[in-house]
Amino acid sequence: MAGLVVVAGIGLVVDDRQLLTESIWAKPFKFAVSFVLYGATLAWMLPRLRRARRTMWTLGTVFAVTGIVDVGFIALQAARGTFSHFNTNTDPINAIGQQVFQSGVIGLFGASLLIAVMLLFQRVGEPALTWALRAGVALAALGMLVAFSIVGSGPGPRVVEDANGTPVRLSGQHGIGVPDGGGMPITNWSVQGGDMRVPHFVGLHAIQVFVLAVLVLRAAATRVAWLRSERVRAQLTGVAILAYTCVFVITAWQAVRGQSLVHPDAATWTAVGATAAVTVLLTVGIVTRARLRPPVAGRHRATAEPLVRSGAA
Repeated sequence: MAGLVVVAGIGLVVDDRQLLTESIWAKPFKFAVSFVLYGATLAWMLPRLRRARRTMWTLGTVFAVTGIVDVGFIALQAARGTFSHFNTNTDPINAIGQQVFQSGVIGLFGASLLIAVMLLFQRVGEPALTWALRAGVALAALGMLVAFSIVGSGPGPRVVEDANGTPVRLSGQHGIGVPDGGGMPITNWSVQGGDMRVPHFVGLHAIQVFVLAVLVLRAAATRVAWLRSERVRAQLTGVAILAYTCVFVITAWQAVRGQSLVHPDAATWTAVGATAAVTVLLTVGIVTRARLRPPVAGRHRATAEPLVRSGAA
C-alpha cells in the first residue's frame, strides 16, 4: 500500500486523465493511504494480544491479502482509465474483477468484525488502551458495514464516458439523491447531497484517533499528577470514544437523509451541539473529581506505567 501511495501520487502529477472531473489516480491514492494507516495499526496491535494469537495472525493475514487484492483491482482499473466501482461493463477484466472486488469487501468486514469480537475477551495494557482498541476496531467494522449501502439512492443506472471516451454503464453512485461528480477537494465527497463515504471514513479511522488520545493522555501524565491515574485516563478516553461515536452516527444520519456534510440543517446542528455539550460536561466532571481526589495506594499509580504490560492481563 505504501508503494501504491508513491505510484498513485506520481500518477496524480503526470497523468491528466480524469473520471467525472477527478484524476483517475485519486481513488487508488486515497485507498492506499487509508490502508497504510489501518494496516499499520493492525500490525502494531495484533502482536500485543495475548490470547488466540494464531487466530489473530490469521485474521490479520486475511485482511492484508484481501486488501491487496481489492485495492489492486482499483489501481488496475485506474491504470486502464475506467471505473472500479459500480462498473457493469462486460469486458472480461472488469467482469471478473468486479466479482473478486465485491467478495473482498465481505472479507475485509468479516476479518475486522472477528478481531473486534475477540478483543472483547482480553486486555491490552492499561484499561484506556484496551477500550480504545475495542471501540476503534468495532467502529472500523461499522464503517466497513456502511460500505455495503454506499451505492446510494440517486437517479439509478446511467451511462458515462471513462477516461478513454468509452461508454460505461454504472449501476449506482456514492452520492445519495445526486449523481457523483464535482465533489469536495481531495475527498470528492458530495457537496450537493448525502454521501455514505463520510461515515465510512469516520468509522474506518476511529482506532487511530482513539489510540492517539491514549498516547496524548499518557504523555500529559508525566507532567500532570491527576492524569497518572489509570482510572481517570480510562474515563477521559471513554468520553472521547462517546463523542467520536456520536460524530459517526451524525454523519451517517446526514447521509441517509441526502444531506451534504458541508450543508448541515438545524437538526444536524442540534445534534452536534448536544454532542459537544455532553462531551464538555463529562470532561469537566471527570477533571474536577480527579483534581479534588488525592491518589489512593493500590488504585492510582504514582508514575505512568508502560503503555503495554509485558505479562498477560
